[in-house]
Amino acid sequence: MADEREDVAAELARVREEARAAASPAAPAALPPPALREPLPLRREPPSPAETAPSAPDAAAVNASWPAESRPPGGLVARVLERLLRGRLEAQRAFNADQVRLDNAALRYVEERFAATHRHYDRLLEHAQRRQDEIDERHVLLERELVAHVQDLVRRIDLVLAESGRGRAGLELSLEDVRARLSRLEEALRRRP
Repeated sequence: MADEREDVAAELARVREEARAAASPAAPAALPPPALREPLPLRREPPSPAETAPSAPDAAAVNASWPAESRPPGGLVARVLERLLRGRLEAQRAFNADQVRLDNAALRYVEERFAATHRHYDRLLEHAQRRQDEIDERHVLLERELVAHVQDLVRRIDLVLAESGRGRAGLELSLEDVRARLSRLEEALRRRP
């Protein structure tokens, strides 16, 4: 009778192991690591052609005409008027010369200031573009890390679900085994006189 019990117990253990093996899916831990999706290439727009700056006003005509003096008309009246108005005429000539120099200096200043402003803004734009490129590179790296993290979470969730399903099937099988043994024990107890 002991041999028969051992044979039945061995057979039940074998059936239980087969059922557990059939209920468990392939081990998700053996899955290969997820393949990372390549990020889209960064779009670079070609720089627009630089606009030509308007040319500076031409001061050549003013510079050529300011020292010019007109010939006073000949005659006694003209010479008398010239002597009387000489101070005023000299003052007007000096003022005109100073005004032309001031105009030339103002034109040079404006041209130099515009050139300096353009160089300054070009440096700012270059710095902003480099900064934007760095931000784009960091974004691509973070995107890759996020994708890898989500794929790792999916694998972990699959593993937990598989383990919980296998545990439930194993518990149900064990419960069936206990019920069968209990039924056999009850049957054996009924047979005894």
